[in-house]
Order: sequence, then C-alpha cells, then structure tokens
Amino acid sequence: MNIVIKKYVAAAATLIMTLSAGKLHAEVPGAYTNFLPNIYGKSLTTPVAWGAAYGTVFAGAGIESRAPYSHGSAFSNNAGDGGAIIGLGVGNPVDNLGLQVALTQYDMSKWDRYGMSFHVHHYLGSASSIAVGAQNLMLSSGTDSEQSYYIVYSKGVLSPAFVNTDNSTTRLHYSIGAGSGQYGNKTPDDIRAGKGKHGTYVFGNIAYELFNQFNVITDWNGMNLNAGISKTFLISESFPIVITAGAVDLTGYSGDGVRYIVAVGTGITL
Repeated sequence: MNIVIKKYVAAAATLIMTLSAGKLHAEVPGAYTNFLPNIYGKSLTTPVAWGAAYGTVFAGAGIESRAPYSHGSAFSNNAGDGGAIIGLGVGNPVDNLGLQVALTQYDMSKWDRYGMSFHVHHYLGSASSIAVGAQNLMLSSGTDSEQSYYIVYSKGVLSPAFVNTDNSTTRLHYSIGAGSGQYGNKTPDDIRAGKGKHGTYVFGNIAYELFNQFNVITDWNGMNLNAGISKTFLISESFPIVITAGAVDLTGYSGDGVRYIVAVGTGITL
C-alpha cells in the first residue's frame, strides 16, 4: 500500500506549510521574495520539501479504490487499502531546521501494522525549501511498504504570471527529488508481470492553482504517473481541512491499472 501512505505524508507536509507560513520571512528584498506557495495540496504520492515545525500536531487518513493486483473496491473485505498518520513538527526551518516525525498505521482493518517516518526541512527563502527524509521505518511486521530515504527540493514559481498579489502566494509549484526503496524498486507482483525490477529513483510533482479555489496536481513517484486535485477549507483561521483526490498508476510502468485515492488531513499549532 505504498502509494496511499506516501500520499498521506505529502498531504500532511503541505498542510503544515500552510499553518507555518506566517512564521516564514524572506531575507532578501525585491519583488515577490516574500511570497509563499498557496495553501492547497502540492502532491499526490511524493514528498514535498515543506514540513511540520513550531510545535504543530497533524493527522490524516485515506483510502484507495483497490490495492494493486487485487479485485473489488476499497470497501470490500479483501481488496481495499487504507491507512492513517499522526505526527508532530518541531524546530524553526527559517533560522535552522524543522523536524517532522510521524507514526503511520498501514492497515485500518487490523490496526497492528505501524511504521515511523522522519522529515528534516529548511526554508531557503523566495518560496523554496529543501528536505531529507526517511519513510517506512517499521515498528511491526506484515506490510509491503519498503524502507526508503529521499532528498527533495520544492519551489513556488515567483514570476508575474504565477503569483497572486492579493494574498502573496504563488499559483505554480514544483518539487524534484531522488530516493531509494519505494522510489526505485518494483514490487514482486510488478516483476512477475514483466514490468522490470527498477523505476527511476527520481520523483517530482507539479501543482497549479485554478480559479483561486484548488490545485490541479500531477506527480511521478519513480514508478508511475498520477494526477488529481487538492483543496484546503479553512474552518477557522487556525483550523484547516485538506482534501485531496486523484487517480494513480495512469501509465503501465507499475501496477495493473488505474486506481483512485482520497485523503483528508488537518493540523494545529500548539
């Protein structure tokens, strides 16, 4: 269930960037240097370089329509897949580093498959950030999620065509990174299906804001192409809800056909 779990982590990181944005300040004067990425999700299945900080607690959950190489819907007894995540961010990514720590539950039907992830990030100024991380450091057995490490750079594009001067945000955002494990190693099912043993080990995502309402997203996770949308609803100034939905495995490089994912996340700074 690697795809869904990676998706939760990406959604949570983008959410926490939203909560922490007011604490980020550009050091270099000039047009648009104090702008930040918009408040909607930036990725479906890949990391972004933003992350939790300043004592922020976050949580998320989601499902996919079916697991790869299975049959039925996400609500059937033997084909569905889903998970949940809860985490904490500390530190100051502007002056030094932010650290995001998360506990992931990989199977909501049994609640006995757990793993940890760590994400260290630093704000570079001018709507950009860099991060390194480790995922799926297992605390239990019985999951197909592979221990993985990555580095990623994220950037909000600061050009007149892609900024919103009303709220000082960027409409276009991208990330590029490289990783091990799930970013380059095909599953045994993929290998048996003749889809090779390795992916690209390079991943990336692009998000663009439409109509000042939500982002359209596409990403490549080292194995396959995915696309979707994300919207943040501000229940109050300090209580956002992020909803992201998409279609994954759009090409034939992994899996056995297109699947669908939906996830929701929230967080609060203590």
